[in-house]
Amino acid sequence: MLEVRALETVVLLKGPPMTFWRSKQAVGIALIVLAALSFASLDTTIKHVSKMVPVLMLLWFRYVFQVVTTLALRYPVQKGSLLRTRNPRFQVLRGVLLLVTTAFSFFGVQYLPLGEFTAMMMLSPLVATALSAWFLKTHVARMRWLLMYGGLVGVLLVVRPGGQVFGWALVFPAGLVITYSWFQVLTSRLSGEENPYTTHLYTGLVGAMMMSPVMLFTSWRPDALSSHWHWFLLVGVLGTFGHLMLIRAYMRASAPVLTPYLYTQIGFATLGGWLVFQHTPDPFAWMGIAIIVASGVGNTLQSIHEFARNSLLTRSAKSISGHSSGKVP
Repeated sequence: MLEVRALETVVLLKGPPMTFWRSKQAVGIALIVLAALSFASLDTTIKHVSKMVPVLMLLWFRYVFQVVTTLALRYPVQKGSLLRTRNPRFQVLRGVLLLVTTAFSFFGVQYLPLGEFTAMMMLSPLVATALSAWFLKTHVARMRWLLMYGGLVGVLLVVRPGGQVFGWALVFPAGLVITYSWFQVLTSRLSGEENPYTTHLYTGLVGAMMMSPVMLFTSWRPDALSSHWHWFLLVGVLGTFGHLMLIRAYMRASAPVLTPYLYTQIGFATLGGWLVFQHTPDPFAWMGIAIIVASGVGNTLQSIHEFARNSLLTRSAKSISGHSSGKVP
């Protein structure tokens, strides 16, 4: 047992720092931080612009821009393969889940402070872990359950009665956590079978097709589009750029390595709320945010620990098998 513990430490710490920061994983970390900055900037922009233009128009344009940009950038490279998918029904379901998630986000940031809203949203990875255990029968270690409960305690501190965010608008982050958690479970299901850019295209296509009739019959304002086109363009760029950075980050590093850096979005969102809207969380909210971040990072460290342990056990089994058969491992 002591040897296994020692080997785990070697696996986790192996490699000099300068080598790491020149690796693909380091590039992945830089890209995931860029994605977090983009998403926080998108939420800040939506909170500001929603006072001038209908939110449904912004939601529609965000997905139309994603479709057009993905086709322009990837179709010349992938040709027809960009459109081929093995799981059309899952692609549609994933697109619907992200559309509903984005709608909760766009409407939620109108009524809630950015930092607190983002912190509650970051409970999603922990909830996705629970959903995987309940519905996909994935084994979840006791430590993960404890971390999830810790994250819930953090949320309760943020949304406590008498706090800055307690009210009916909490339905938006609550709905977002549920839909985004399912989105993450389904993304994990598709990740090994689909090209990430194909998934990105279909996600935008589903959102654009569903929002077009809704927007045309309820919120279409040509004057808003012509007068505030630069804000529409910024929303489209931030949303699409953020998801492209997310895709490219996960092409270079694994989820356990990248997930802790997603929590930088809370810091970026809090900074945006302070700079643009002069809002800062109260002390209890800060405490809750810290607990949510600690729970999320702890969940990731648990993933790294389990991966290292499983790798070592697999190597040991192969080594023993090689020796017993008279082969040199």
